[in-house]
Amino acid sequence: MLYLWLKYIHILSSTILFGTGIGTACVMLYGHWTKDLAAMAIINRYVVLVDWLFTGTSGFIQAITGLTMVYIAKYPLTSLWIWGGITGYIITALCWFPVVYLQIRIRDITVKAWQNKEALPEIYYTYFKWWFALGWPAFISLLIVFYLMVMKPF
Repeated sequence: MLYLWLKYIHILSSTILFGTGIGTACVMLYGHWTKDLAAMAIINRYVVLVDWLFTGTSGFIQAITGLTMVYIAKYPLTSLWIWGGITGYIITALCWFPVVYLQIRIRDITVKAWQNKEALPEIYYTYFKWWFALGWPAFISLLIVFYLMVMKPF
């Protein structure tokens, strides 16, 4: 019964992780496209908050529940699908931590520009490009992790 509860929490947290990741990325991208500093500043504040609250905690829960289920089910740790899943999460985390840093910097820059009625400095666009670029490997890695967790191909 513990395994099924862990599986339920694992699936629920994976939907939060994936959905929040896509949601915050879309909202931040749409804010960027508006070129409206007030909208960008407000959106970026919430993106940083939501990413920490939901993406960060669900990623942590994913690791705990996933590894616990592997232990309970006695799956061999040498299974390639387990290593593929762990690798996918590591790639995602290695992208996510810099993304959060960039989101914080982007938030601070847009808030300052909005409050001071200034144009965005060039560094904003550099940070935004890196933020956008780092999102793709994280997104693709999670798609692969979903496949591996469901199909357990090898």
